[in-house]
Amino acid sequence: MANLKDIKRKISSVKGTQKTTRAMKLVSSAKLKRAEEVAKRSKVYATKLTELLNEIAEKLTNSNGGIDSIFFKENPNPKVVDIVFITADKGLCGAFNHQTIKRVNALLKKYKDTTIRLSGIGKKGIAYFKYNKVEMINEIENLSSSPNYEKAQGFISKLVKDYEDGKTDKIILVYNGYVNMITQEVVELQLLPVNSSEVITKSVSMSELEVEPDDDDTLVEELTKKYIDYSMYYSLLNSLAAEHSARMQAMDAATNNAKEMVKKLTVAYNKARQEAITTELIEIISGMESLK
Repeated sequence: MANLKDIKRKISSVKGTQKTTRAMKLVSSAKLKRAEEVAKRSKVYATKLTELLNEIAEKLTNSNGGIDSIFFKENPNPKVVDIVFITADKGLCGAFNHQTIKRVNALLKKYKDTTIRLSGIGKKGIAYFKYNKVEMINEIENLSSSPNYEKAQGFISKLVKDYEDGKTDKIILVYNGYVNMITQEVVELQLLPVNSSEVITKSVSMSELEVEPDDDDTLVEELTKKYIDYSMYYSLLNSLAAEHSARMQAMDAATNNAKEMVKKLTVAYNKARQEAITTELIEIISGMESLK
């Protein structure tokens, strides 16, 4: 009978877990809808901003034979590389954080012969690299769960300033991005220097915009800074949508696993109960036989 009590206690515990995971799935589903809508609206602005930068860059390239700006000068042998990653502030979202951390570790190996400066956003990633004694020059929590443009701008602007001052040669952003409700994809984006060969594409639709050559490249530099600031902010929004999507899937899988476990435990409980009843009947019959 003690075995029956244990199984019954396990069934009750698993059912409680099932209720929790189901509730978390519903919460993540609701949050995903809001985050997805915000990310979609922000993507429109980000796309237009990128298209404008593309167009200006191409027109300046065609008129000047190239863009004479520090933001577009690729260093074939970078000595200092900034890596910025975005992870979640919370867990229970499957391999969402692990995929980002895995890509960052791959970059750390790739640039092992250079000086790497690591900057982190999100408690999970920060905790991982601190535990593995990887030094970070900048970190911030509670931003990936509540994206804010001013905070995102302040975070990335420090690295951009170091790039302008020649303290770093490259800035790479890594995060797990939203594709759809069931798919997330790790994004590795080179923020600086802007790769002109990738920015300038044949798909750019030229408008009536006229760009005059500017000796100090003020227009290009200011637009590039705006592009970087908003890319940082949009990446946070995109990552948040991906996080809710991953958590919704993880909680759905956990709920289904709990349901299957309840079925197995119920079968085990019924089997143990039948065995207990059979044993009692045998004992009663044996007792009656001994009295004859």
